[in-house]
Amino acid sequence: MTGYTVIRYVLAGDVAEITLDRPDTLNSLNAAMRSELKHAVERAQAEKARAILITGEGRAFCSGQDLGESETGIPDVERTLRDEYEPMARAIMECDLPIVVAVNGTAAGAGASLALLGDIVIAGHASQFVIAFARIGLMPDVALTYFLPRQVGLARAMGMAMTTEPVDGQRAAEWGLIWKSVPDDTLMDQARALTGAMAKGPTRSFSLIRKAMRASLDNDFSTQLALEAKGQGEAAATRDFLEGTTAFLEKRMPAFEGR
Repeated sequence: MTGYTVIRYVLAGDVAEITLDRPDTLNSLNAAMRSELKHAVERAQAEKARAILITGEGRAFCSGQDLGESETGIPDVERTLRDEYEPMARAIMECDLPIVVAVNGTAAGAGASLALLGDIVIAGHASQFVIAFARIGLMPDVALTYFLPRQVGLARAMGMAMTTEPVDGQRAAEWGLIWKSVPDDTLMDQARALTGAMAKGPTRSFSLIRKAMRASLDNDFSTQLALEAKGQGEAAATRDFLEGTTAFLEKRMPAFEGR
């Protein structure tokens, strides 16, 4: 893939910024966007970025599946999930870089799924998370039924999915659905500052953190202890660990190299 048609990809220093760019459809997800998102995340790693920021162009983050892809909506839902959504979601989940998601406006349906795949989600106060699948007779997908109950509890997850009532950015933060909510006019400045800080951090440490935290959702106590010991051994073998401990002893800020 040499160019993008429905996203924008910019590598600025150590940060790869990926922008969903179908504002006329509120950045709805079509086949091209699913493919390009997967490719862009993989490209960021190949180009040695150290952090990724994902956001949307215009007045919405992502309105979910583009039901206009065919005259009857999605012709084969199961195939589309398996062959297009799952590779996109796995690319994000299995990425070795910290991923910040800046939710501007509405994140609905699969758009909410996409947002919540990020490691650190920051949203404007006026943003809305809408688990809208039941409005068209479907159930949540793209890992929403996995993450949502774990993040907000079963009662709230059921309420969001069955009533389809929007949850604004501030309430999403209060419920633990996202990291934090900020004034809308400062969203991108704060998101870029946060992603920039992640890009200057210990990249390998961040990769180990994101994998261990997600694994803890299913592991038992002993399995998680073993995972921690193995991961900590890997972290301790990095140059960033040496730099971090040296900087601590020298009472200065560390200059991590991401290795």
